[in-house]
Amino acid sequence: MLTLGLPERARAYRARRQREQAARVLEEAVRLLFEGRYGHALRHAEAAWQAGHAQGTAALIAARAAQRLREDAKVQLWLARAREAAPETGAAALMLSAEMAVDRGDFAAAQRDLQALQRQRGRHIAALRLELRVLQGLGDGGGVLKLLRQLEKRNALQPEAVGAIRRKMHREALRQRQGDVTALLDYFTALPVGEREPDLVLDVARHLQTLGAGSAAAGLIEQCLEQRDQNKEAEWTSRLVALYGTLDAADDKDLTARVARVEAWLTDQPRDAALLLALGRMCERLRLWGKARGYLEAALSHGAGREAHLSLARMLDRLGETEDANRHFRLAAEMDTL
Repeated sequence: MLTLGLPERARAYRARRQREQAARVLEEAVRLLFEGRYGHALRHAEAAWQAGHAQGTAALIAARAAQRLREDAKVQLWLARAREAAPETGAAALMLSAEMAVDRGDFAAAQRDLQALQRQRGRHIAALRLELRVLQGLGDGGGVLKLLRQLEKRNALQPEAVGAIRRKMHREALRQRQGDVTALLDYFTALPVGEREPDLVLDVARHLQTLGAGSAAAGLIEQCLEQRDQNKEAEWTSRLVALYGTLDAADDKDLTARVARVEAWLTDQPRDAALLLALGRMCERLRLWGKARGYLEAALSHGAGREAHLSLARMLDRLGETEDANRHFRLAAEMDTL
């Protein structure tokens, strides 16, 4: 009886040895892929696939190696084999295909792969991150912002990366609307409050100033600075304050109201050079020469620099105080050379 069973045991032994050998070949293919030895990795993955061992995984490794070798025909061949090999590798093949499409800049193809992946397996974090790159490549700003909010809720991206991408998308959207006051304001006011960052407010306010909508720009800056003032840990945004001091007003009454508002801010930030400079400029426009001079000199004492020297010089020149005006002009010029 033992003799009769020998052929069967021998066949089982040979089959086991073949499986073990194929597994070692596949393991070697993985190692070679990570080493960057893509030609060797491709050959080992092909050998494992031909041996019938983990064919889906072997095909995926072969596809990645072929991509690194820039052998596009082989890439498509092995991706097709990965999709056909087993149900469990179909989704992986789609993900890999999408990544490769992004690498070569074919964002439309990547989007199709990700949509197919979503139908099969839903949306997971890695696929969402890849989709973000796809939407950026397609120039779909609205889609980028929507997806970015989802990723942010899942803590799937670093906050710095979220902020940088979001600012870029918003700035591009504002650039497209920079010639239309209504479009600018509609876009900005539709944003979630948390996305109305000071730098973005500055961009909108500059566009509005260029369009002659100084009062609208002032309103946005006031809202932003007063919200930040309520947060005692937040620093004042000097560039916003500086722009606020130069904005056109409807009339002297409007400008006087702005002066009162900035003076109220100054009670909490008495050493803020930007606030002092803004007050000096606005008081000069109201022909409040004494107050204007006092604020501009205070701004200089707190480090306002060139712009304060120039504002003071122009005002003094207008008042006929030529010697002092020339002194401040010289100081401003000296700062230009530093």
